[in-house]
Amino acid sequence: MIKLNKPKFWDKKKFSFFSILLLPLSLIVIFLVFLKRNFSKVNKFQIPIICVGNIYIGGTGKTPTSILIAKELENLGFKPVILCKYHQNHEDEYNLIQNNFSNLIINKNRKLGILDAEKKGFKTLILDDGLQDYNIHKDLSIACFNQNQKIGNGLIIPSGPLRENLKALKKIDVVLINGDKNIEFEKKILSINQKLEIYYSHYQPINLNEFSGYNLLALAGIANPENFFQLIEKNNLKISQKLIFPDHYKFCEEEIIEIVKNAERKNLKVIMTEKDFFKVHNFKIKNLGYLKVKLEIKNREKFFNRLRKLYD
Repeated sequence: MIKLNKPKFWDKKKFSFFSILLLPLSLIVIFLVFLKRNFSKVNKFQIPIICVGNIYIGGTGKTPTSILIAKELENLGFKPVILCKYHQNHEDEYNLIQNNFSNLIINKNRKLGILDAEKKGFKTLILDDGLQDYNIHKDLSIACFNQNQKIGNGLIIPSGPLRENLKALKKIDVVLINGDKNIEFEKKILSINQKLEIYYSHYQPINLNEFSGYNLLALAGIANPENFFQLIEKNNLKISQKLIFPDHYKFCEEEIIEIVKNAERKNLKVIMTEKDFFKVHNFKIKNLGYLKVKLEIKNREKFFNRLRKLYD
């Protein structure tokens, strides 16, 4: 299988050779987004819709955020469901959600998915991804960023990692930044929309003892693998070898068997992301482990009070 990773120039200086070369294609994307944003018919629905999405393409923590919100709203009695648009190669995300939350609807058409949720009696819908779906009215829009990447080189795909211009933040209610507080980045996004509410999140590992004292082979098939490696090392675990695969990469059984054998020959323990693990756990291969993490939001009570306003 061909492995295509995220271009490195996306997160480097604004004008690199490749980013300039691809600018004409980015201009086409910008024009198409303009047409969609300004000429799409907006559909309103009976149940509140909380959209958790991103502007930087991938690796911002939107799916763990959707799961966290869904669990909290379920505890509060608001009967939530998560809706994902069907993509053939996104099975890893669906598995991650289903392993952590029971109510999930997958549909090729988001509008039909929302109508299905209403028909089934759900009282709240969390739209995992969909900020760029301008046909759907959102009662609350949350844009996720990662402090390590922020907006990369600031350019639109394929010249950079942005799905649309940052001016899209004018239509956003809440920004959730995974990582440490960054005043400079806050100023940048607040200059676009002063009404933005900004919160921070971080991943808290909860099974570090399974990997403590081992030399690790760290495997990641996610959008920003360095964030995973950084989390491991930040928690005083030792990585001896790193294997990077593209986001949503579909592993075959023989491939994983060979990786485990190579790790054993080097006396290494394999550690994966939870998202990757649930792509391969049906293979029933021994000596595969994943880092179980819990997403924590700073000022959690204030964050969820903001969500509760939808039901006042």
